[in-house]
Amino acid sequence: MGCILGAPLLPPADAGLPGLDSLARHMLARAGIRSLQQLRALGALEAYVRTRSANVHVGLPLLWSLEAALTGQPWRQVEREQRARLLRALVEHERQRPLPACRAH
Repeated sequence: MGCILGAPLLPPADAGLPGLDSLARHMLARAGIRSLQQLRALGALEAYVRTRSANVHVGLPLLWSLEAALTGQPWRQVEREQRARLLRALVEHERQRPLPACRAH
């Protein structure tokens, strides 16, 4: 496994994690998610929320990539129904636990 500033990264995409490139693995590591075991325990949605909280530029393709990594498929093959389910869950999550507002520096 590689390291960035002492934080071990997830295994490379070709090691059973399709859809997670080096940038995605770096963003996950910044969120404290450093192993496939952690990713599985959290699930795609919670891992996405934590990653988005720890990184500035995180979009929905990362959510699809996390789901793909957990289901063993390329992220572009995550079906519309799966994406819709994840979006509904994300909206519900944000309704229950909104992200804190950004402060100007």
